[in-house]
Amino acid sequence: MDQKQFQKVVDKQTPKAPVFMNCLKAFIVGGIFCTVGQLITFFYMRFFPFTEKTAGNPTVATMIFIAMILTGTGLYKKISQFGGAGSAVPVTGFGNAVISASIEHKTEGYVLGVGGNMFKLAGSVIVFGVLSAFFVALVKTILVKLGVVSW
Repeated sequence: MDQKQFQKVVDKQTPKAPVFMNCLKAFIVGGIFCTVGQLITFFYMRFFPFTEKTAGNPTVATMIFIAMILTGTGLYKKISQFGGAGSAVPVTGFGNAVISASIEHKTEGYVLGVGGNMFKLAGSVIVFGVLSAFFVALVKTILVKLGVVSW
């Protein structure tokens, strides 16, 4: 049996992935996460002196915190098994990834295990986030100075 014949047998035996249902589940889970985020934004705007523009940062921090709590209790794993990419795309996926890495290495101790592995992922995200924010601000400043856009 050559490679092509073998691949035909494998393709015939492999069950087809339910792509439409997976997309629908991801859409629903991602939509629920985004709806919760919007409700949190409304909460900050209603009960604290935030505007629509300034409520974004505490909302993101709250969503990351909620994802970390859900990860610690094991609920995030169940949500991600159901919703797939819908749970990984929003900012909650970042919180889950940070805490998952630290939980995985807790047997190595709090400093080297939890702390060290938590910042393996978070450190690179923070560095690239700050670096990209710097370049975006630099480009915007240049465009404002040239009069292409207004501040």
